[in-house]
Amino acid sequence: MVTQLINSFLIIFISLATGYLIQLLVKKSILSFPFSLEKIRKLLQKSAILFFVPVTYIGVYWTMDFHQIKLFLFPVLGIFNIILGGIIAILIARRIHLDNKDTGSFFCCGFFSNLVNIGGLICFLFLGEEGYKLVPLYTFFTQIAYYAIGFSVAKHYSMKDKQQNQKAFDLKAMLKDTFILVGLASIIIGLGFNASGLLRPAIYTTIISLFIPVSTVLLLISIGLSMRLSKVRKYQKESILIAGIKFLIVPTVMVSIGFLLGYHQINDGLPLKVILILSSAPVAFHSLIPPSLYGLNLDLANSCWLFTTFGLILIIPILLFLINLM
Repeated sequence: MVTQLINSFLIIFISLATGYLIQLLVKKSILSFPFSLEKIRKLLQKSAILFFVPVTYIGVYWTMDFHQIKLFLFPVLGIFNIILGGIIAILIARRIHLDNKDTGSFFCCGFFSNLVNIGGLICFLFLGEEGYKLVPLYTFFTQIAYYAIGFSVAKHYSMKDKQQNQKAFDLKAMLKDTFILVGLASIIIGLGFNASGLLRPAIYTTIISLFIPVSTVLLLISIGLSMRLSKVRKYQKESILIAGIKFLIVPTVMVSIGFLLGYHQINDGLPLKVILILSSAPVAFHSLIPPSLYGLNLDLANSCWLFTTFGLILIIPILLFLINLM
């Protein structure tokens, strides 16, 4: 139990600190690279999302057991998870009288959740590969929902005139998006191997155990390269409210639904434990993209993202305690 906690903290916070330290050293001209930090950040993200994560997904889908028919509802629960967070965020934003730009950013923080990189890593560290196998199933449609729903609603709250002629939901652009295509292709390939009856090579277990933390480290370092800590105090109230959505309201609703579906009776409650972890994921880095694109309050989104990410210091031990009770 102690080892799991230590590994979680080491991977998440040392990776973020490394990226942030590099950012500071570059700003002070103590460190320099032949490329800009922005190019390095994008390279790290592309390496993780277009290589390490897809290879992992192929492996987990290759051996996924679909005999439990109730697990086919997992992708639906994943979609409901992020939509629920977004709806609650909008309701709270109206209650505290946020303006349109702040509401759009507040919605993004409630809607976008770090299900794969943080949630998936914790599932792997706490529940092993068997638990991680359910992560791609839970997040099957979330990437598409990010574009179809998240970006659309964010644009709705945007008051920037120059954005009025842009499409909020562009299906053609989505189908040309490399990240979506590679993600879907990895799932299809994995399912194809699963249906073929071919045995997965034994070495793939080692590959998965290595690629899961590596992909998370690369993405977190890339996030650290662009972290801004100076504005967090200004949006402390909004950050606390988002933390309440992410770490209390959404997990309570999702775990209750999972219990009603009988997931506590499957494989020693493994699906319910995965739901608990994934529904408790912090704000995703994706929450910073629509505010930047549509002229919403980027500082608010950045503050909520930082607050919930560092909130994992308290949440991870609680998750491990609850999982051991289930």
